[in-house]
Amino acid sequence: MVVRIPMSVKGNLKLKEELHRLERVDRIEVVRAIEVARGHGDLSENAEYHAAKERQGHIEGRILELKDKLSRAEVIDCTKVPTKRVVFGTVVRLMDLDSNEEVTYQLLGPEESDVKQGSISVLSPLGKSLIGKEVGDDVTAKTPGGTREFEVIDITAPDIS
Repeated sequence: MVVRIPMSVKGNLKLKEELHRLERVDRIEVVRAIEVARGHGDLSENAEYHAAKERQGHIEGRILELKDKLSRAEVIDCTKVPTKRVVFGTVVRLMDLDSNEEVTYQLLGPEESDVKQGSISVLSPLGKSLIGKEVGDDVTAKTPGGTREFEVIDITAPDIS
């Protein structure tokens, strides 16, 4: 069974751009670096050669990872998601019931979530506990830092401007 990876249109494009750069630029550069390092002689004591080979391994690994994720991507246009309930792509404004502070997050896929940019993974503890909630609902999330309680204040589609 193939496990689909939820992803926004923007997130999908970002991964495709990274894959293109890795395949068309970084891969070629590291091959050249390996060739230059080989020209320096004895490979057993050639730190430049070993560093380039290690970088090549990282690049090839990331290429395989990106191809896998893109092949399993379920691309969702976040501007067209319903906003009656919290679903993938919605922007949710929450009241932290412990601190009385408002926080706003967009629920995105694990590959594109970034708390500092205001997005969390739909698969995170908070993301999972928000799915299906409506405005006014209380949410309890068991996070690594302990149990947190929130109230859903607003649910909107993302602003694409």
